[in-house]
Amino acid sequence: MRLMSALLLAATSCQAAPSMREDLFVVTPLTAERSFTAGIEGPAVDAAGNVYAVNFGRQQTIGIVTPQGVAREFATLPGASVPNGLRFDRQGALYVADYIGHNVFRIAPDGAAPQLYAHEASMSQPNDLAIMEDGVLYASDPDWAHDTGRVWRIDRDGKVTLAADGMGTANGIEVSPDGRTLYVNESVQRNIWAFSIGADGALTNKRLLHRFEDFGMDGMRVDVDGNLYVSRFGKGTVAKLSRDGQLLLEIVLPGLRPSNLCFGGPDGRTIYVTEVEHQQLLQFRVDRPGLEWQRIQGRQ
Repeated sequence: MRLMSALLLAATSCQAAPSMREDLFVVTPLTAERSFTAGIEGPAVDAAGNVYAVNFGRQQTIGIVTPQGVAREFATLPGASVPNGLRFDRQGALYVADYIGHNVFRIAPDGAAPQLYAHEASMSQPNDLAIMEDGVLYASDPDWAHDTGRVWRIDRDGKVTLAADGMGTANGIEVSPDGRTLYVNESVQRNIWAFSIGADGALTNKRLLHRFEDFGMDGMRVDVDGNLYVSRFGKGTVAKLSRDGQLLLEIVLPGLRPSNLCFGGPDGRTIYVTEVEHQQLLQFRVDRPGLEWQRIQGRQ
């Protein structure tokens, strides 16, 4: 029934496909089941097309997976730190949210050991990361025990500033293609909020973009047109929303707990999803490339 639903969704979207011969929104595995732990998160894609996801084989690690699905360990965080969200900047550095140590680590493009980039002791747990074109980061910070959350801004020098307080369980986070809007979702409250980003990086004009009536949410990413892809944790789908928050379609996955996603592939039109139930990476093709992939490739 799930496979049939996915095929029906793909059929209704074929008008947007660059080629009628290509199957869009059809999900296949990239890695074997149980190749990651239940803490599988991330993911992020480098300029060469490799996919990075966290907690590969054991906690505290970051795994690297080729486009063909060959996986190995890439890095390990120091001490008791455990990675969560990942982001690449345009220079190829990888930023890692550490939800245990209240840190963000940076791994240089040459693949050196993780270096502490930012620390804020008053964080609950930096969860997911969004990155501006100039490399400024925003980190979601949920407090699961109290169903609350915040957003932090991390400048290029590693300075941490509280950007938004008084939220629900802030989780998925993303920046619009024009760099003027920050999207933040609340997993428990099922809201997706949009903030205006000021010239100084301040967040203002909070407004509701979309609210789901059931199930939770986790990671989010935008394509080059500003459409927002949202992982629906507990429902086992990835939802595609328009720039104005209209639900366009949902892609059904073979697993109920997708945690996060990113764009990659040879043309930026492959979405990779970290899935907790089967502890593996999934993939499917879409009609338009991702914003982050385009920037990493130097095409914007």
